[in-house]
Amino acid sequence: MTLLDLYADGASRSNPGPAGIGVVIYKKGEEIHTISEYIGKATNNEAEYLALIKGLKYLIMEKELSVNCYLDSKLVIEQAQGSYRVKAENLIPLNLELKSLISQFHTIRFEHVPREKNKRADQLANYGIDSYKGKE
Repeated sequence: MTLLDLYADGASRSNPGPAGIGVVIYKKGEEIHTISEYIGKATNNEAEYLALIKGLKYLIMEKELSVNCYLDSKLVIEQAQGSYRVKAENLIPLNLELKSLISQFHTIRFEHVPREKNKRADQLANYGIDSYKGKE
């Protein structure tokens, strides 16, 4: 069983404002899949949640059920692990969806990383916003 590494990030301009998600999945240090999408108007925290959710859904679809998740959002990590209560109304349904996805994994770990260690996912999240703006 190979543990994959998933890096996820969300970006929002104006908070709430135009938002994007970025996900990078690595297998043994090699980038094997990326996601970069515009998600519409959202808060930064919503974008962070949606990036992680999208990445986990992809892994479930691929039947890759052992993963280390790295995010620079301490809030999402702590709420995913149940250490922090979810108070914001807009995050409650996202947290419930996330917990449902988490339950489908054999092994899932979460680790907070500094923003500098999450540059590729951040780049993809911002690219998601920029690619949409080009279509306006």
